[in-house]
Amino acid sequence: MEREAAIETLSKELTMDNLWETLVLFAGHPFATMKGLEFTYTIKGYEMFVDRKEKSITRSSIEIAFQKAMELMEQEGAVTGPKKLKVFGASYLYPVFLRLGIIKGK
Repeated sequence: MEREAAIETLSKELTMDNLWETLVLFAGHPFATMKGLEFTYTIKGYEMFVDRKEKSITRSSIEIAFQKAMELMEQEGAVTGPKKLKVFGASYLYPVFLRLGIIKGK
């Protein structure tokens, strides 16, 4: 219930702070990459740790991906794949962004 409320807040006010709060709430939730590989993540401080990777995805990388996603949504109406986000960890951020309703895929 709390997760759905966060998604609703995020849809009304699409800010990095609201995104971050929503990411924190979805920690541990199962996701899958475009290739179908399942993963979960944890948040520690300002880093996202994906269970399939050793290196973390920093909040600043997430912010860059978020800004790129917003640009693409405005210009093209969709984000056609993870590579379009142009940041480390995009293959994990893309399905999370899709699930949170930040972006639409092709």
